[in-house]
Amino acid sequence: MHNLKSITELQEMLQVSLEQTSFLAEPKELYEPISYILRLGGKRLRPALVLMAADMYNYDLKKALPQAVGIELFHNFTLMHDDIMDEAPLRRGMTTVHEKWDANIGILSGDALFVKAYQSIVKTDSKYLPALIDLFNQTALEVCEGQQYDMNFETQDDVSMLLYLKMIKFKTAVLLACALKSGALVADASAKDQQHLYDFGIHIGLAFQLMDDILDVYGAQKDFGKQIAGDILSNKKTCLYITAYEMANSNQLKVLDYYFTAVDFDPQEKIIKVMEVYSELNVKLLCKNMMEEHFAIAQTHLQDLEVSEERKATLQEFTQLLMVRVK
Repeated sequence: MHNLKSITELQEMLQVSLEQTSFLAEPKELYEPISYILRLGGKRLRPALVLMAADMYNYDLKKALPQAVGIELFHNFTLMHDDIMDEAPLRRGMTTVHEKWDANIGILSGDALFVKAYQSIVKTDSKYLPALIDLFNQTALEVCEGQQYDMNFETQDDVSMLLYLKMIKFKTAVLLACALKSGALVADASAKDQQHLYDFGIHIGLAFQLMDDILDVYGAQKDFGKQIAGDILSNKKTCLYITAYEMANSNQLKVLDYYFTAVDFDPQEKIIKVMEVYSELNVKLLCKNMMEEHFAIAQTHLQDLEVSEERKATLQEFTQLLMVRVK
């Protein structure tokens, strides 16, 4: 039985494989944006999960690379289209595809990237194809549903915590779960272990996004790497806002309603006033408790896998890497 690969080793394998995946074809306007967005980098954590899961079961990782690459191509397809919908000028500090070319090219190149993802995903033994295709199709649809929920929330006043959790599950967690289950599936893991890894991915994804919401308001900018309280300034309905809104008294509701609808406002004043309501209602602790519940559930699924603790080491390391920013 071979030794587990480290996260860094898996990321390096993926980078080499992506660099060897050629998009040099005509018309160049269709394929150059694909090469461009892939060159923007990223941590490649989603595709690394495919390899981590396969590695747990002593599978030849070269055989799992197509599924890992497919997950990364699909992820970049979602980024390309999300940037158009968000009218984002930058992605990883560089000009977004629709800004560098135009929106039509961004849409069409994204569509082509989705097809390329599919072509890569299905490169496996035929006996795994039905289950793999069903998993990928379900995941792709749920990611689209999650994006639509997220857009709906921009104009929807009554966003419940239940609906919010569904949105972040679809938009973020299901792709992590799909990556893990895909790696386990092609490595011929038991159906029970495949489900445990899928559920682990769901709950660690939910925990990660809840943590992200908390750190947006309460994290140190130098550690978090984003504008602090950007979610407040952009009126995003996060777990903090929803928790506060569900618990607020009439005076606190007036503050939230005013600052989350005002067009003309002082940014610093808005952050201070909203955070005062958050503090009064102790929403940071409540959301952190929710995050820790999902993290604990994820750990239970990891513990229940029918492999030795040593074979879980890289995935445990990944878990800590994701959650290390919690204060």
